[in-house]
Amino acid sequence: MKAIAARRHHRQAPVVLLVLALLVTGAVYAAFASTSADASVVAQTETDIEQGKKLFATNCASCHGLNAEGREAAPSLVGVGAASVYFQVSTGRMPMQSNAPQAEAKPPQFDEAETLQLAAYVASLGAGPAIPTAEQVDASKGDAAKGMALFRTNCAMCHAASGAGGALTQGKFAPSVLDTEPAQIYTAMATGPQSMPVFNDMTLTPEDKRDIIAFIDAQKEGAPGGLDLGSIGPVGEGLWVFIVGMGLLIGCAVWIGAKSS
Repeated sequence: MKAIAARRHHRQAPVVLLVLALLVTGAVYAAFASTSADASVVAQTETDIEQGKKLFATNCASCHGLNAEGREAAPSLVGVGAASVYFQVSTGRMPMQSNAPQAEAKPPQFDEAETLQLAAYVASLGAGPAIPTAEQVDASKGDAAKGMALFRTNCAMCHAASGAGGALTQGKFAPSVLDTEPAQIYTAMATGPQSMPVFNDMTLTPEDKRDIIAFIDAQKEGAPGGLDLGSIGPVGEGLWVFIVGMGLLIGCAVWIGAKSS
């Protein structure tokens, strides 16, 4: 017992305990992270991965490399996960037509099945965010009021308070999210494409993301007050008051002056 007590008070004991604690913490994190990140790979069959590999070699390898290792023209896709591929391909941003400050949405080149096959192949190269389930993007199960608060805190500074989008710097812009599919909104938040930051599950939980989707879905019903004036906030409203309101007042003043003379 005296020998054990002596070792416990050894000057190197705190260092050893700290190293052991770090090793245990790292092992626990790796176990949980791999379980969640590999979900997209498990959901796909080997056939999907093989078909995705063929599609990748034909349509993507010229920029991203034969094994998705990346080249000067395009980054590596190892570890980006299925969600990133789903967003970029389903919105038509990839394959990219030409070099530009950012990839713009266009009609997709691949159908849903082919998009999922490409996502399955890239996900097999390294763990990353998975494509959400139908329940995770079901707007009817979200809280639009909570989603509004989350959207205005995390998204409105770029996408505007209503999600109509807005200009950024160096020729870039935040696109409108009003015509975006729920799964695309979710995968954009999870992967942070282009200038957008990544909102992982520590920043916005899956429930938070669904609430934001519910808020965006509610905006598609139109402005409750009538004309949305471009949904750009007080600038549009002030311009409307100045042109219409002041115009009417000036017109009335001129009419009264003419009648009195």
